[in-house]
Amino acid sequence: MVKIGFLVNPIAGMGGRVGLKGTDGKADEALRLGAKPISQEHADIMLAALRGILDKAPAEIEWLTCSGPMGAESLERAGFAFRTVFKAGKKTASKDTLAATKIFMDEKADLILFCGGDGTARDICSAVKRNVPMLGIPSGVKMHSGVFGITPAKTAEVLAGFISGELKPAEAEIMDLDEDLYRKGEWAVRLFDSALTPFESTLVQTSKMMVTEASDADILAEISEYIGELVHDEPETLFILGPGGTTEAIGKALGIEKTLLGIDAWAGGKQAGKDLNEQGLLKLFDKYNKVKLILSPIGSQGFILGRGNLQLSPQIIRRIGRDNIIVISTPAKLAATPVLRFDTGDAVLDTELAGRGWFSVVMGYRLSRLAKIEI
Repeated sequence: MVKIGFLVNPIAGMGGRVGLKGTDGKADEALRLGAKPISQEHADIMLAALRGILDKAPAEIEWLTCSGPMGAESLERAGFAFRTVFKAGKKTASKDTLAATKIFMDEKADLILFCGGDGTARDICSAVKRNVPMLGIPSGVKMHSGVFGITPAKTAEVLAGFISGELKPAEAEIMDLDEDLYRKGEWAVRLFDSALTPFESTLVQTSKMMVTEASDADILAEISEYIGELVHDEPETLFILGPGGTTEAIGKALGIEKTLLGIDAWAGGKQAGKDLNEQGLLKLFDKYNKVKLILSPIGSQGFILGRGNLQLSPQIIRRIGRDNIIVISTPAKLAATPVLRFDTGDAVLDTELAGRGWFSVVMGYRLSRLAKIEI
């Protein structure tokens, strides 16, 4: 019998599509802007995948969880028997995560399974340290820590491996990012602590690689020159620039006031939008017949979509189309990134984006390389 403490952070990821770059202290504002909860949906996907695995290889699990949307509702929908050990309030906060985690520990849980982002991971780690393994179902805006499954469905495979005894806990980094500075466009991240997590390299993401772009200045200049030619040759096209240091360099070369961690737009020789959320992007699309999206993968993790750019929703990506996505990277960054990944929250779309399993990545002036995709 494996005892699992399970909790869902109901507000995790809500700030993404509305451009808040996180939900810590911003849940009410996210709701006012039209954000919808996504963490229960991600938890449901994971539990459904786990149910499918357990139907083929049954195992005894004792589920401990929290009331309502903080866990019980998802387990009930998946058809699992469970015991509610923590009653959540109408509005949840980090104190609820901490309180539930401490009860899981008192109950001698073998593993704490949670659905959320880096903030949730940090809260749980602060309580358990390295005493109890933890495993995250990705659902936040920011997921730089190494305790998350690559996707909700892949997380089910990790959990099944832990339950069967095939996967043993290993140390992983918990990253701590200052959300206030993040919203101002400054990426201030540090190593918060380390935790134990069931680890398998193809199923669990690594922590975000700290990529320094300064040494690749010449390469970035070449990529910028190439993108600049595309923009010049297509004055009627709306170019969308995703977040990150690599795309920031492109923005500077184009003369865009680029937000380091936001989504910006350029068309017809001028800036068409700054720090856009999902609705802002959709409004721009009504003005342009053709749109191209420029993105750079997260170093080491390889995510092109689904981490730090939730404004680019499945609806947005379908409007743009796979052939209009331009992926850029310096050779050094790509060398440290074994595969590219998509986690849009729409499994069908992820499969469509994966195509034949490869994606062309611009690495210099008119220089590209095919990089492997894994979903």
